[in-house]
Amino acid sequence: QVQLVESGGGLVQAGGSLRLSCAASGSIFRLNAMGWYRLAPGKQRELVAAIISGGQPNYGDSVKGRFTISRDNAKNTVYLQMDSLKPEDTAVYYCNAHVTEGPMMTPISSWGQGTQVTVSS
Repeated sequence: QVQLVESGGGLVQAGGSLRLSCAASGSIFRLNAMGWYRLAPGKQRELVAAIISGGQPNYGDSVKGRFTISRDNAKNTVYLQMDSLKPEDTAVYYCNAHVTEGPMMTPISSWGQGTQVTVSS
């Protein structure tokens, strides 16, 4: 079983910055894609950013140029640096990881518990 623990959410004024972290632990043979999604009231869940080990990051259109995703494979951790935050970035942010628990096993999608990000105007 794999656990994803997020941290770094909070309240910030528009134009400010926050950094989210998500650490994976448990039965991990390989961490494949890792990423962040968000869910705001009345809206559908959307991709914020994702990254494959050794690959180029992928960003949602609404955060391009403002958010940066990175990962530390040695720590099984993915980060989301959020700059120039806007009130419309307010949402619960969820960490997602595609994890292979053993050789020859199919990757499974795991989710964190979510962390609230609130941007005031």
